[in-house]
Amino acid sequence: MEIRNLTFDEITIGASASVSRILSPADVELLAVFAGDVRRFASGHPGNGIGGRAQTQALGGEVLIAALIGSRLPGPGSVILTQRLAYQGEVAVGSRLTATVSVREKHPDRQVVLLDCLCLDEQGNPLVSGEVTVQAPREKLDSVEVTLPEFSLRRHDAFGRLLQACSGLPPVSCAVVHPCDRDSLLGAVEAARRGLITPVLVGPEAKIRAAAAAEGVDLTPYRLEPVEHSHAAAERAVALARAGVVEALMKGSLHTDELMEAVMPASTGLRTARRISHVFVMDVPTYPRLLLITDAAINITPDLEDKRDIVQNAIDLAHVLGIKQPRVAILAAVETVNPKMPATLDAAALCKMADRGQISGGLLDGPLAFDNAISLEAAQAKHIVSPVAGQADILLVPDLEAGNMLAKQLAYLAGADSAGIVLGARVPIVLTSRADSVRSRLASTALLSLLAHARRSARPGGTP
Repeated sequence: MEIRNLTFDEITIGASASVSRILSPADVELLAVFAGDVRRFASGHPGNGIGGRAQTQALGGEVLIAALIGSRLPGPGSVILTQRLAYQGEVAVGSRLTATVSVREKHPDRQVVLLDCLCLDEQGNPLVSGEVTVQAPREKLDSVEVTLPEFSLRRHDAFGRLLQACSGLPPVSCAVVHPCDRDSLLGAVEAARRGLITPVLVGPEAKIRAAAAAEGVDLTPYRLEPVEHSHAAAERAVALARAGVVEALMKGSLHTDELMEAVMPASTGLRTARRISHVFVMDVPTYPRLLLITDAAINITPDLEDKRDIVQNAIDLAHVLGIKQPRVAILAAVETVNPKMPATLDAAALCKMADRGQISGGLLDGPLAFDNAISLEAAQAKHIVSPVAGQADILLVPDLEAGNMLAKQLAYLAGADSAGIVLGARVPIVLTSRADSVRSRLASTALLSLLAHARRSARPGGTP
């Protein structure tokens, strides 16, 4: 809708304008962001007054009054110069707020108008009252009323809980492989600062020191393992892990293939009897629990035997994360077995393998389409009766391409945070990416820490 302003000459004393709005939970969340106190605002309940209610009145009333001045009286082009507002009463989610401004004075010498302002609740009780001095526009301006987009705050902080779970644990010795750029070096240093790891920096010494100097990082507290190039860094880091000098690996500024080529050989690498696989741990704002997606980084087209190990790796990780009996949804395009769709056949076979004890520690169901795996409503609409459907903890994807696309869609379209970890090797491995945020890097390191400590606990005497 088009809106037009009133110039100073068009404004008359006694003119007024009003606007009403129901205070929604989303409004309160947005006000919480402005106030910088999300926790206190989020403590309120409909009808009981909002936690941080004084700030709610102040911000809610001021925002509504300011919006009225900017859109109606005088409208676009107005500049608020001063305000004197008083706040009283309480306001609850679901209450209707009505703001009114009226012209009390005009001052032609400065093109300024004095507005009386009042914001009432739905019972007519004053919430905000006072006066605002506004410099009125001198020219006519047209504008378009903008409908604000929907927004949501993260209602749970699973990654925060991951970091909290590491609080008090001793740091894990970790070889950081070829940390020769800003992100990989600073990521390792920040993880060390938080007590997650004791880094061993493996790579060309001159490059590591140059990266550190460029960022003002003091390398004195850290051990350096100098090698000539990235391939040698990967081989040296793997050798340190085989010798028990480090308990984990973290990729720096080298290609994933370079690191994994050193990890994979049976005689010199870090392979076990278990297939090596990768798990994305996703904190999705719209999903009430952590979501583990596997495999989206290592196994391109896994066969049935590979998938058995991939599932077991993910279940074992879920146990470390405190999920006692993780629900595993085996994804396909449909939820029925179709001989022409190999993913559905693998899903059926994996479920039977779980029945026979070949996969343990979790509940498996499949084939399940993605919507049926994560939405109870979708599962119920298709009459799917399952302890997994609609509440999956783990999503087993048919192949790497499907998993990679799914993880990135959740990250870029659903605002999900992701952490990643490589499982099935002798030590946990973090494969960082240049696109990873600090939050994602730290969460991945927290996974590494929790896994390393779980392995310590499983050894006699809990030794590293």
